[in-house]
Amino acid sequence: MKNKLNLATLMIIAMSVVLLTGCGGVKVQRVDSGEMIDLSGNWNDTDSQLVSAEMITDSLGRPWVGDFRSEKGKSPTVIVGTVRNRSSEHINTETFVKDLERELINSGKVKFVASREQRGEVRDEKNDQANFSDPATIKAMGKEKGADFMLQGQINTIMDEAGKQAVKYYQIELEMINILTNEKVWIGQKKIKKLVTRPKAKF
Repeated sequence: MKNKLNLATLMIIAMSVVLLTGCGGVKVQRVDSGEMIDLSGNWNDTDSQLVSAEMITDSLGRPWVGDFRSEKGKSPTVIVGTVRNRSSEHINTETFVKDLERELINSGKVKFVASREQRGEVRDEKNDQANFSDPATIKAMGKEKGADFMLQGQINTIMDEAGKQAVKYYQIELEMINILTNEKVWIGQKKIKKLVTRPKAKF
């Protein structure tokens, strides 16, 4: 009986050690959201924020904004269209689009309208109001503000690797298009090059 008890105790201790060992490999450390951290060399939040800030600053400093104000007597209204991922990586372009939108809105130099998906939800709300809300509070259809310009773009990559090192080259292209005339009023380009070195030759 004593031997069985000792065996059971040893098994419990062994299982506890295994569980504790398995859990001991995880370490979580909170860091500032603005801190630049580059682990893999892939496109990340830092790239998205830096590229969006630099490219929007360049765009809004070009003549098309002043030309529109002079001609129309008001600030241009902009919408961000599709930014395509043509790179070799999985890149969530939605976060990049949001960074672009934030930079445009916060600049104070242009007005901004909702995306296609957001407009659809707002229109559903208007339809709902038309059926159920107090007539004095209903927001009528046909009062939306149309955009004057659309920002579109793409992200491309070139990868060059040998042994334990790889060079990752990103080229981001953005274009501002006059919706009425289809004229391209601004073309911007940003290049990022990263040298990645790993202990083992595996990319």
